[in-house]
Amino acid sequence: MSHTEDVPFGMPYRRETRYDPPAGLLQLQEQPLRRIRYYPDGVEGWLATGHALSRRILADPRFVTGERFVHSPTELPHVFVSISEQVPPGFFLFFDPPEHTRLRRKVTGVFTVKRMKELEPRVAAIVDERIAALKAAGPGADLVREFALPVPALVICEMLGVPYADRDAFQRNSADMLDLARSVEDRNKSMAELFGYLMQLVPAKRADPGDDLLSVLAADPELHDVETAGVGLILLVAGHETTANMLALGTFALLEHPGQLARLHDDPALWPAAVEELLRYLTVAHNGVMRIVKEDAEIDGRHFRAGEHVTVALQAANRDPGKYERPGDLDVERDAQGHMAFGHGLHQCVGQQLARVEMRIGFAKLFEAVPDLRLAVPPEEIPMRSDMAVYGVHTLPVEW
Repeated sequence: MSHTEDVPFGMPYRRETRYDPPAGLLQLQEQPLRRIRYYPDGVEGWLATGHALSRRILADPRFVTGERFVHSPTELPHVFVSISEQVPPGFFLFFDPPEHTRLRRKVTGVFTVKRMKELEPRVAAIVDERIAALKAAGPGADLVREFALPVPALVICEMLGVPYADRDAFQRNSADMLDLARSVEDRNKSMAELFGYLMQLVPAKRADPGDDLLSVLAADPELHDVETAGVGLILLVAGHETTANMLALGTFALLEHPGQLARLHDDPALWPAAVEELLRYLTVAHNGVMRIVKEDAEIDGRHFRAGEHVTVALQAANRDPGKYERPGDLDVERDAQGHMAFGHGLHQCVGQQLARVEMRIGFAKLFEAVPDLRLAVPPEEIPMRSDMAVYGVHTLPVEW
């Protein structure tokens, strides 16, 4: 399709501030759905920034993930463009029903609200251990290294049955997969290495099973080893990357909003609501959720043609003034229910209840145990993860 001069090139991606989406992206909210040109060749597609419209697109089965993405909404190759080239079997993030349904059902029972409630004492114990390690490294330390990254990594390793001793390799490959500044080839190589590592674990689990999820999947006669490894790949990467960055960036945000933190010190019962608000306010999955139109569709009078790329800007949808009053403010007493930090529809994050437990317990215990926690360097010196598929901070030097 030919394009006109009034169709902008790409989705604004570079942030001007630490916590807000790009100003140019927020300006596009005047049109909750608009045409954009995709990189690298300027082909036209769609960008959704409105909350209600974004939910409708992500819930519509005509907007699919199970095809290869060849265009990116930003000048950096989108993570979907990279890993969709070499999707391993079992990596159900890129599958649609019925394959997506078949594979996702194998793990949904592990992440129910009831199961996560049962897991809370173990999460609390891990959080306590990491707070002790943080204090032992102090009185100044990197919160990412000592607390934010180890907490979800330890939890997901125990759940999956992945040796935590192997964390350096899988965390490096995981980070490289999500580094948008790296070449597509390098990111695919990192994914292949991590997939190969899991492929080695699967037969070992079958031969000597434990009470972990990989052992259960390895014993499932309906799954091939490559499918089990692919499912494990999703859970291992998503199970620590997003929560680790929320713990670190959320701590940073609260330290820079002392009035909000004071409310939480005064009333710890606000933590569940505060976690939802932090998820909405920060939206670390910040480079857009992509879909391909499977068949011609019409929503709100706009016609989507089969084969077109559509990007849903979750960070803009979560700042939609039509959904939230004063969306640019962090308000730990806000009712932020309905936010889209975990996506929406069939592909909504399967581990979202686990992430909530880790954040609720992690934040509450951290600020209770270290009430005088503060930044050890000026805020502007904190290195932000601007070119990563999951936003956050690379390090967070703190002291007390």
